[in-house]
Amino acid sequence: MNNDIQMKSHGVPIGIRRLIAYIVLIFFTFLCLIWFYILLINSTRSHSEMTLGFTLLPSTHLLDNWNSLITGTIPIAKGFANSLTVSVCTAVLCSYFSAMTAYAINTYRFKGREAIAAFILAVMMIPGQVTALGFLQLINKMGLDDSIVPLIIPAIASPVTYFYLKQYMESNLPMSLVEAARIDGSGEFRTFNTIILPLIKPAISVQMIFSFVGSWNNYFTPALILHTDSKKTLPVMIAQLRGADWLRFDMGQIYIMIAASIFPVIVVYLFLSKYIVGGVSSGAVKG
Repeated sequence: MNNDIQMKSHGVPIGIRRLIAYIVLIFFTFLCLIWFYILLINSTRSHSEMTLGFTLLPSTHLLDNWNSLITGTIPIAKGFANSLTVSVCTAVLCSYFSAMTAYAINTYRFKGREAIAAFILAVMMIPGQVTALGFLQLINKMGLDDSIVPLIIPAIASPVTYFYLKQYMESNLPMSLVEAARIDGSGEFRTFNTIILPLIKPAISVQMIFSFVGSWNNYFTPALILHTDSKKTLPVMIAQLRGADWLRFDMGQIYIMIAASIFPVIVVYLFLSKYIVGGVSSGAVKG
């Protein structure tokens, strides 16, 4: 009787339920990966081949597309360097200072604490496009137009990252550990850098991935600020390739550039994913 209960749930055998779960997971995995496969296939085909329709088999024009891309008028190598600089700086600085803000509001008890927290959350409701005009006027007055600096500094203040880290600290950061560090004579910055940051490493890793990908794929702000080709980021250069006149328009170049642009994102995810998995496992054990 007990074995029948264990083998069945709601009248459906466990083996059937697992089979259905695997089929659903495989289906959604296929939906996620098919677009990468199409991207890779198209990056090996020439512009004339792509006008004939899609094929499941790769072609032989991968190196031709790449050579055509790097020998063109657009400085692709400089675009990679600019995007990498902006994305890495944004990911590191945004995660660090958001964690510091979350730690301060979560740990300290001071007057106006709840009002500050509410104000930061209210900022999340304001779309970036609404403040774009004022932002452009500000950087023009500061002489920062056509520079990557305005792409890094404002991104440090991220209400979404702060909110996520604050919620993580409320669930996983024991206040007794902070109090013990204070009793031992540890300063606040030392406590934060040597004790708090290692404890919230999984959350930091998640937010670094989100910040890196968001900055890497950002097109709106760089398109407004950057005007010189040598200072543009990859999304702006890809749009510039797509907007070329019909004599220079080459889908092979566009696809190989998009394929190359997603490679750093995959590397960042693979590097930080082990911390995410570790964080989920530790959270499950604590629960």
